[in-house]
Amino acid sequence: QLQASGGGLVQAGGSLRLSCVVSGRIFSEKTMGWFRQAPGKERVFVSAIKSGGNQFYADSVRGRFTISRDNIKSTVYLQMNNLKPDDTAVYYCAAQPDSGSFFWRENEYEYWGQGTLVTVSS
Repeated sequence: QLQASGGGLVQAGGSLRLSCVVSGRIFSEKTMGWFRQAPGKERVFVSAIKSGGNQFYADSVRGRFTISRDNIKSTVYLQMNNLKPDDTAVYYCAAQPDSGSFFWRENEYEYWGQGTLVTVSS
């Protein structure tokens, strides 16, 4: 089970930190990803982190968002800085086996959280 939290309403230029707690699985052996779905659009890749800490980002968020993980707490974080109205979306965390190579592909992820809404006002 994945439980995402931390969404909310923030003004442009502000920051939020999303969290995703994983229970019932071997978190340390999973690649964790964040995806987002804006109103009326498809869900897209945002960021991912391998078990060893390698990080990957979509071009749209690189330099503004930082993904991290705490294997003791079985939690993955997404620190979002300098938020823009275009970042408004429901954010989802997801998990796939660390042996996977396609971290940006939605269908490679086995488990999904329920989503947390981020709204950025201009």
